Amino acid sequence: MYETFYGLRAKPFSLTPDPHFLYLTRHHAMALTMLEYGLTQQAGFILITGEVGSGKTTLIRHLLGHLEQDFTVGLISNTHHNFGDLLQWVALAFGIDFKGKEHVELYQALVDFLIEQYGKGQRVVLIVDEAQNLNARTLEELRVLSNINADRHFVLQIVLVGQPELRDKFRRPELRQFAQRISVDYHLRALQREETHAYVQHRLNVAGAGEEILEPDAIEFVHARTGGIPRLINSLCDTALVYGFAEQRRRIDAELMAQVVRDRGANGVMPLLADSSAAGLS
Repeated sequence: MYETFYGLRAKPFSLTPDPHFLYLTRHHAMALTMLEYGLTQQAGFILITGEVGSGKTTLIRHLLGHLEQDFTVGLISNTHHNFGDLLQWVALAFGIDFKGKEHVELYQALVDFLIEQYGKGQRVVLIVDEAQNLNARTLEELRVLSNINADRHFVLQIVLVGQPELRDKFRRPELRQFAQRISVDYHLRALQREETHAYVQHRLNVAGAGEEILEPDAIEFVHARTGGIPRLINSLCDTALVYGFAEQRRRIDAELMAQVVRDRGANGVMPLLADSSAAGLS
């Protein structure tokens, strides 16, 4: 809608995770390093957590796009409270036929698949996104799956990605055995003030911006009202570009951004911080 007006090749602030727009802050770079370290060092369990909209899924998609060919990856991304049979979801993630199989048959099919992949020199990784939705029983079943690994021969590595409450679950007494098996973990933090400025400009540059579109004061206002959460930053900046296009304004200043925030706060459901003192506006 506004791309041509601003000379952009793509929408810079889409809410859909896109690894092409990934900006590695210090925390994101560390999380990516920890992921790569855990996979190469054959960690049984890797845990990555962060607030809603902090960029966890984008980070995982970036990782998937850069893994060596000797990795076989299964992804479970649609977790929910009524998750059902874990083995069926694992089988589906790896393309193993599970229809009509009893639990023991399905378990054996998974073991056979893992041994086959190991024999081919493939390292098998299961990634569970939004893992905070899994209950304690399902998480415990996931831990038991790791018993397939024998001695120093790791045929299955598991990466858990979720919101901060996932860490709280692992502090429960009934999950202490699982917590002790997590050898690599990292928690993503929100963007700092200077990182928000760099993040916004990075996404604009990737989208093809040839000149400054969002003024520094506008970005300052965005940071103050989003707390540095990337998804919220994207939402505000995308809406501001729509407003700017509607008013045929080549540059988005703090005043226009403040109008976007007022309208979103009055008419929308977007959670924003109330304090805007950092931007000097109300």
